[in-house]
This record gives sequence, C-alpha cells and structure tokens, in this order.
Amino acid sequence: MRATTRSKRTANKAGDFMDRAIDERCIGAPSDGRSDDKHDARIKRGNVIDLSLAGPGNFVAQRSFLIELVWFFVEACFINNKLIPVSFVRVALLRAFGARIGKNCRMPHPIRVKAPWNLEVGDNCWFGVDAWIYNQTDIRIGSNVCISQGTFLTTGSHDAAGSMDLQVAPIVIEDGVWITSKCVVQMGVTIGRSALVTPLSVVHRSLEAEGVYGGNPVRFIRKRFPA
Repeated sequence: MRATTRSKRTANKAGDFMDRAIDERCIGAPSDGRSDDKHDARIKRGNVIDLSLAGPGNFVAQRSFLIELVWFFVEACFINNKLIPVSFVRVALLRAFGARIGKNCRMPHPIRVKAPWNLEVGDNCWFGVDAWIYNQTDIRIGSNVCISQGTFLTTGSHDAAGSMDLQVAPIVIEDGVWITSKCVVQMGVTIGRSALVTPLSVVHRSLEAEGVYGGNPVRFIRKRFPA
C-alpha cells in the first residue's frame, strides 16, 4: 500500500511539473489564462483559438453552392482522373465552368482546380501531373508558363494570431515562368517574367523577373539567363 501511495504521489508531482512547464513554455500565454474576446479563446495551458468561431474572413464566394457541388463531381470524374490522358477534355470543362484559358495549353495529366471561375491562363502553358490550383480567389497565369508535377498554388490562408478567419489574396504568375516540381506558391505572390523556381521550394514572397529561386523560404540563387 505504501509503495502504491508513493507511486501515485510521484505521478501527481510529475503531472504538476508538466502542467507548469507547458504553461511557462506557451508563447504569448496570458498571465491569468483568461480572455474576454470570444474570437481569441484561451485555455489554461496556453493560447488556443476556438475553430468553431472562425469565419470566412475576406473570402467571397463567386458561385452558388449548387455550382460548386456540380464542379466537385466534374473535377473528381474528369479533371483529376488519370484515365483521361488528353488535354482537350480538361480545357473544355474548365472553360465551361468559367475559366479563361488560351490556346495550345497542355493538361494531359490529372490536376486539381478548386474554382475554375477564378482561373485565367494564357497561351502555350503546361501543367504537370497532380498540379493543384487551390484558388479561392483569382490566379492569373501568363503565356508559356510551366507548372510542374505536384506543385501547389494556394490563394488562401488563415488569421493565425487572431480568429483563424479565412484570408485570401490573388496569385499572379507572369509570362515564361517555370515552377518546377513539388513547389508551394502562397497567397498574394507575384512571380516575375521568366523566373524559375527550383524543386521543393516555398514561395512566400513576390519574385523578380528572370531570377532562379529556391529553398524554404525561397531565396535568390542566380540569374536564369546568361548576361
């Protein structure tokens, strides 16, 4: 019995120590653990945002729920279907739902597009397998642009330090850009004319024209074309 009681006391002390350690290590934790703002909910062990209170932020839906639902099934059955190895089907369906796509664009592989009505693509563009265009607001892609395999373009994020409301901002990719495989391009970014982004890079800021950029976060490496 004494051994069991001693073990329980040891466990309780360890638990108390962990509680104090968590409280002390939580960055920005309020001294009293309380907040009067519903959108900035707190718990005893540090700052936690109540996701049930998060809202749409500055996002504005451009189509009705019914159109979005129809597009969900069209995308799953045709756009993101590896059994359809031709471009014209994808291009035609994207245009039918409001995308503005130029001539001679190659989409022979499965890709994902959240909102075709928010997509503009120029001429002679290539899209690799599993490219993901998550465009809650506008994504504008120029001509002669290559979006390689597994690249993720996202115009949305969340208010991480506040209410976790959705925040959106457009992406602009200018003529001649090559975004290589498995890159992430974040909201509000403009990638300048003929820039090149190396594999596995995260583009968190706008990039100047004709540079080669890489890394996480992305940084300038060199000029793309010889002087």
